[in-house]
Formats: sequence, C-alpha cells, structure tokens
Amino acid sequence: MKQAGRIVIITGAAGGIGRALVDLLAREGDTVVAVDLPGSGVVELARSLGCPHLGLECDVSREGDVLALYGRIEAQFGQIGVLINNAAVGPAMAATVDTGVDAFRRDLAVNLIGPFVMAREAARRMRPGGVIVNFASMAGVVGNPKRNAYAASKAGLISLTKSLACEWASRGIRVTAVAPGYVRTPMVAELERAGKIDLAAVRRRVPMGRLARPVEIALAVRFLISSEARYITGSVLPVDGGWMSFNQPGDAHAPVDGTPPAELSCPAERTDARIVLVTGGANGIGAAVVRRFASNGDTVVIADRDRDAATVLAASLDSKNLAKSVDVAVESEVVALFEELRARFGRVDVLVNGAAVADTFAAGIEQIPADIEHVLGVNLTGAFTCAREAIKAMGPGGVILNLGSINSFLPVAPRHAYGASKAGMDMLTRCMAAELGPVGIRTVTVAPGYIRTPGVAQLAKAGRIDSKAIGRRIPMGRMGRPEDIAHAAFFLASSDASYINGSVLYVDGGWTSFGDAGNASELYDECFAEVAH
Repeated sequence: MKQAGRIVIITGAAGGIGRALVDLLAREGDTVVAVDLPGSGVVELARSLGCPHLGLECDVSREGDVLALYGRIEAQFGQIGVLINNAAVGPAMAATVDTGVDAFRRDLAVNLIGPFVMAREAARRMRPGGVIVNFASMAGVVGNPKRNAYAASKAGLISLTKSLACEWASRGIRVTAVAPGYVRTPMVAELERAGKIDLAAVRRRVPMGRLARPVEIALAVRFLISSEARYITGSVLPVDGGWMSFNQPGDAHAPVDGTPPAELSCPAERTDARIVLVTGGANGIGAAVVRRFASNGDTVVIADRDRDAATVLAASLDSKNLAKSVDVAVESEVVALFEELRARFGRVDVLVNGAAVADTFAAGIEQIPADIEHVLGVNLTGAFTCAREAIKAMGPGGVILNLGSINSFLPVAPRHAYGASKAGMDMLTRCMAAELGPVGIRTVTVAPGYIRTPGVAQLAKAGRIDSKAIGRRIPMGRMGRPEDIAHAAFFLASSDASYINGSVLYVDGGWTSFGDAGNASELYDECFAEVAH
C-alpha cells in the first residue's frame, strides 16, 4: 500500500487524528504539509519532522488565508498529491433555542465552507491521481440532540464529497470521506472535562465497547489515499465501532471498568497465517480475493460449486491452500464444510461471503416465486448460514466480510431478487456487527459497482447489458477490476480496519454518488479498450 513521495496537505494537523496522520504518512515517506491554527504548535511539529516537511498556520474558514496557504505550497512544491480535510470545530452541545446564528455560521465556515475552498484550490493544482479525503462524522448521518450546527455541517460535507467526486472524476481526482465515531482525541477529552460527555455511557453504546484510537482513523485514511483504493470515489467510510448498526434500547456492550486497554494502545498482532474461507472463490471477484489473501501468506480455503475451477486456482497457489466443492444454498454442505475446517485448523479467522447468483432479466410480471427463492437461497440464506457456522469457529479478531452490491442502494429493474438479496446482506452485516462486536468479531460489507468479470463480459457479448452506456453512467468512466474489490476486502479484513464494524464500503467508481440526469462521464470510449484487456 506504500505510495511514497507525494505532497500531502493535512489540516487540523497539530493534535488528535491530524497528528496521527502526520506521524503515519511522514514515516512512510510522504512529504507532509501540516496545517493548523496560529498558536497550535503546527510549525514546531513540522520542524521536528525535519526537511522537507512543512508546517503552516492557517484558519481554513478565511478564504484569504487559504489562498495565501496555497501560494506558499505551490511556490515550494509545485503540485499537490493529497489533501486531507481534517480541521473542524467540535459540537457546542447547546440547545437549539440557546444557539446563536453567528455560532451556527462559524461551524459551517470551518467544517463545510473551509473544506470546500481547500478542496477547490487543491484540485486546481492536482494532476490525475490526486486524492481528497474529507472528515465527516457519524453525527452527519444519525441525529443527535444539541448538535445542530456540527451535525448539519458534517452532513453537508458528505454531500459535498459525493458531488465533487462526480465532477472531478473526469480530471482523475478521487474524493472520499471517513465518518469517525467517538475517538479518543483532545477534543473529546475536553468535552469530558467540561461535563458535556459521559465516556462510560459512550462505551456502553458502542458494540465494540470502546472509543477509537486516532491511529485507527489514520489507517483508514491511508487506505483511501492509496493506489489500492483507485476505484473508490464518492464513498463515505464509517469508522465507528458499530455505533450506527445498533438500534434498540439499552446498552450495546456491557459496562467497562475504566479505560479499555485497546483504547490506549494497539493490541499485539498475531503473526501466524490466518485461515480464510472465500465462498464463490473460484472465479471473477472471488478468485481475485483468494489471490490477494494468498499473496499475504494466509491459508485460503476456496469454496465453490465449480469444483474444477476451484481446484485449478488452488493448484496455482501455495500448496497449503485448499479447494472445496460446496453449494452454500444447501445447509448440510455448509455445516459439513465448517466441521471439517474446525477439525483441520481449529478455527476460521476470516469469512468472505462471495458466493452469489444473478437473477434472470425477465420482467417482474413474468417472474415466479421459485426464481426469487433461488437467488435468495444462495445470496442471502447461504451467506447467513456460512456466517452462522463461521461464528462458531471464530475468536476475538475474527472478521465476516460480505460482498454486497450497488444494487442494494440503487436497485436495477428487473433484477428484483438480486437487489433484495444484497439489501438483506447489508442488514445482516449491521445486525451481526451489533451482536458480535462485544465478543470481538467484526462484520463489514464491501459493495462492488460494475466490475469487468468474465460474467459481465459474457452479458455484454450476449447483448444483455450495454457496456458503453454503463461506462458513461460511472463518474470514473470505466468499470472496475476484480483486483479493486480484492484490495478493499483485504484492507477491511486486516488489523488496519480494526474499528470498522457494520460499515458498507462502495467500490463503484462513483456510481452511487451520481444523481444527476444524463451521463456522468464522456470518457468511456477511450477507457474501454484499456479495461477490456
């Protein structure tokens, strides 16, 4: 994932998540331009890192300050590779009737208008391959009392992320966002000291039972700005420990005495190979996922109805990887598979629920229940059965990764059963995140857009889909590659994603962010040949 040598601007860099980002990216070889308010110590911070890193003081809510900032950066570095819009003012926690308009405008100026101006000026100086990451918040997704201005600004920033991603995709610039939950930062510590937040209550509300460490957010950003996230734009990645997946009265986690150790420092990582089961792993996206985990030295079990393809793939990898013929729609076969894996390995560390079938393109009035039941049996019930059995074989640190689809967010007629199955899978992810977070098992969905797999190529050849029309609908102007999904899956299953739980990450070239009429891109014709090969 290392991509050294970029000029990376980080706002709000002097403390908390910003400081974690500065340390992480500078250590990996990027040149960091650390930006923060006057008197924040940002100049001294950059000086401690040594040359060529730079610390600059700037109030991002003042356009004149931002223009001067970019003048200085351009004069010294010439171009910009990455902008991380982290600067923000926290929630005032004031009742609506006690909130003045000036205070409301101040939050918008810092948290929304400032990031827009920063992004605008960065984009003017970026070449294709540039990346912008905005810091949203779960407060911009779910309602919170007494946080009107802060929450509205973060919701606005999420919308801005999507619209800029669509506009700038043709320039080769990706725009994404992270939406952190509660993080152990100086901002949160100040709220606790002021009596405006009860961290013990917060921990009970988080399925994982703790706040995030700043570096956990920084690691998510590191992935989003990497080349491995090259097909991700317009997406918002929640990093909240499962907060937004819990939806019932009471506590999501049992009370915790004091501060959980994992909130203060990273637990020791295991060094042995993981046992990874990939269903539907013989072809297309599944095969790419298998190869990615195998290249890491993990032991991969390829479960697929296509016995021959699974066997050939396993033979092409290290001899420790296995091929198993399994129909996930048959409960007895799934149970037998997991019994065999427990007997052989003693555990399963990662389950990738990738087995899926597509429904017919018949009109809804022509479809019969059996058609729907077949798709649901494989895509949803099969995924549930695999997850149920995997849980029995998992310990703390286990990950269940579901392969969803853009069709759960934007259904496509007449693929009624497929969209329904993937929407159900997204909800399985959230329900299990809320249930399993307390025992240390994470669940996540990676949702592909249109990916150039052999199956998609066959549909195009048969005239069932119009590849050029699809390309024009994608802001990035092209379909993705199976490897794009594999990289996202590998990240989400890794310790770098240790606070990502219950989230859905769209890897779709901006498809789910585009809501305008007409085409999102006119570049598909020139990209088609490159992708097709």
